[in-house]
Amino acid sequence: MKAAIKSMRLRTLPLSMAGVLLGILLAVADYKVDFWAAVLIVLTTICLQILSNLSNELGDVLRGTDTAEREGPGYGLNTGEMTVGQMKVLIGVFVGLCMVFGALMTWRAFGTLWGLTPILVLMLGAAAIAGAMKYTLGRNPYGYRAKGDIYVFLFFGLVAVLGAYFVCTQGIGLTWKLLLPATGIGCFSVGVLNVNNIRDMKTDAANRVTVAIKLGEHRAKIYQTVLICLGWCCMIAFTLLNWPDWRHWLWVATLPLYIVHLRGVWTRTGRALDPMLPLLVMSTFALSLLMGLGFCMFLL
Repeated sequence: MKAAIKSMRLRTLPLSMAGVLLGILLAVADYKVDFWAAVLIVLTTICLQILSNLSNELGDVLRGTDTAEREGPGYGLNTGEMTVGQMKVLIGVFVGLCMVFGALMTWRAFGTLWGLTPILVLMLGAAAIAGAMKYTLGRNPYGYRAKGDIYVFLFFGLVAVLGAYFVCTQGIGLTWKLLLPATGIGCFSVGVLNVNNIRDMKTDAANRVTVAIKLGEHRAKIYQTVLICLGWCCMIAFTLLNWPDWRHWLWVATLPLYIVHLRGVWTRTGRALDPMLPLLVMSTFALSLLMGLGFCMFLL
């Protein structure tokens, strides 16, 4: 049980929650949101993130990428505390949970599983499950072809924020302005992946291609800086377009955390970069929470 929990990588959950939390809170600021629909969005997101983590570990171990020499922390499978069979069973359990919670979420939000909109939501959920598993699993995993950044940007940014808002508002209310916070969260999420890939460049180089490996360490750190700055520009632009109250700017309080993160990225290398991952994860979660609450507080 302890090994399974270790492999779930619970420290990554705040990152997956950042986008959906922001989408839910922005929906609350604009409309009346069903509480249980919001809860089911959160549960579905948590299961998808855990499914992604488990699948990634299995794929990396099967391909020989995760070895004793890897720079990051060890988990249940690559430390020998779990077997491949046990991991496959655990992955199957979370595929089932994703399907159940996703179906319940759709039914609660739209009152049915039939109709164009509910079916589109279910199809998007199926795509999210497939994407979570195929990052390192399958014959041609996109995580080994420098395509992981695209997946993370789409699902952790655009789908998380816009999808949560769409479900909470029962398919109405989406505007082009919401692309700005969705893009911002997407950039920060890609930043987490990029730091992970910079840290693991030495062990990944043998059989895996990432954006960091293609760019080289120095340019990958420039890429990281661009991601963080672009994310902040998107958040500032969105707030300026919706600025009738000072509380909409509460999220700016997280700026020192991002500065510390970038400083750490530029002054560290290899295993020493590991603390920069949870720092960026928690910074993004805090930013999402403060922005969402700031917009909700305006209603009080």
